[in-house]
Amino acid sequence: MSRLSIPSVDDAPAASKPILEAVKGQLGVVPNLFRLAAQSPAALQALTGLNGALSKALDVKTRERIALAVAQVNGCDYCLSAHTYLATNLAKLSPDEVALNRSGRSGDVQADVAVRFAAKVAAERGHVGEADIAAVKLAGYSEAQIVEIVALVAENTFTNYLNEVARTDIDFPVVRASEAA
Repeated sequence: MSRLSIPSVDDAPAASKPILEAVKGQLGVVPNLFRLAAQSPAALQALTGLNGALSKALDVKTRERIALAVAQVNGCDYCLSAHTYLATNLAKLSPDEVALNRSGRSGDVQADVAVRFAAKVAAERGHVGEADIAAVKLAGYSEAQIVEIVALVAENTFTNYLNEVARTDIDFPVVRASEAA
């Protein structure tokens, strides 16, 4: 059971309700993560604003690959569950690719560089070396895309930490960080 309350859309603060309705319009449901964040309209607005802005960063497959790698690094079962579902159903990634992503890799040569970099940024809390930056650039990523990768790591780290603090009830098919991919 979640350690912080997860309000229904009806019980959420008034300032959060329009945002939750927009989430429902986009996803068809309002996942527990968004209802949890709704307790703070400012946090919910920040989360959905960052999420919306970063939906234009890179491509959906790479974004989901990064989300899986970061969730595994941070040990977040909620986000691993959500992003495994999204990766397979929205981004159409194979189970083998999802397993690779969880280990900080990808079967796609171009994406592999971004996922490895994102996993290292998460694991090292941003303390990456010159060689790490050079590898991402050599793979063809622009400096703007490097900034986007870091932003995706930050967005996912926020949701990982929030879900771990709250022990948010998982409302997706459950995936555990402690279980091999």
